[in-house]
Amino acid sequence: MIRIGFERLGAENGWTRYGFKDAWGVVDIREARDLPRGAWGVGSVHHLAWRVDDDGHQLAVRAQIEGARISATAVIDRFWFRSVYFREPGGVLFEVATVQPGFTADEDASQLGRGLKLPPWEEPYRAEIEASLVDVTY
Repeated sequence: MIRIGFERLGAENGWTRYGFKDAWGVVDIREARDLPRGAWGVGSVHHLAWRVDDDGHQLAVRAQIEGARISATAVIDRFWFRSVYFREPGGVLFEVATVQPGFTADEDASQLGRGLKLPPWEEPYRAEIEASLVDVTY
């Protein structure tokens, strides 16, 4: 079994909490074997992402995943970070991602979130991508 460093922190009313004793962040899980499997649609979650300290940490976690006989992708360059993906035995897609080089690789921190940023390999498709976006009002 792979735990990616999680420890069981407690359980109550059918929920189990996993986390890291010396760090922020927890995952609460309620097993529901009597319910049908979820399906894609509005409100669904595509994957869960976990941050690693750096490239070395990412490779160590990837080795641990593969050591548990779970297939993992090669490291994938996402421009703002690097990712490794794998599915846990229940089918949930997990991502193990670096925080380097970071979202300020191509814009000043004061401008983050003010415009659509694309990785360089997607720039040729900017017009098509922008045309497919739906306006969000809040």
